[in-house]
Amino acid sequence: MHELSITQSVVDAIAEKMGDVPVRRVRLVVGQLSGIVPDAMRFCFELVTDGTPLEGAELEFERPRGSAACRTCGHGFETGEVMPLCPCGSADVAVTGGTELRIREVEVLRTCAPPADAPTTPGCG
Repeated sequence: MHELSITQSVVDAIAEKMGDVPVRRVRLVVGQLSGIVPDAMRFCFELVTDGTPLEGAELEFERPRGSAACRTCGHGFETGEVMPLCPCGSADVAVTGGTELRIREVEVLRTCAPPADAPTTPGCG
């Protein structure tokens, strides 16, 4: 299961940037042709975030479809296939999208920190 090492790398990258700030939500872009199974990654995310500032964070996915371009006829098309064929029948196809893995957004849990001389604000702290 390569999702475990990929998920660990994502969590490490976020923790490196965010430090000890609690994370509420992580949104990833995981292309449909990336070979990554979101449900497996979600399971791994729960394991590797245990005891970290990301523990309990919600994990969301954007799943862009794959795209390809035929080298034979020049036609560009969308595909969900890892080894696509052009509608013209050619297998000489370049995959041009849908293989990405990117951290799109990290939402942190920000606590209010009023000035030392200010009265406590309801709902903060």
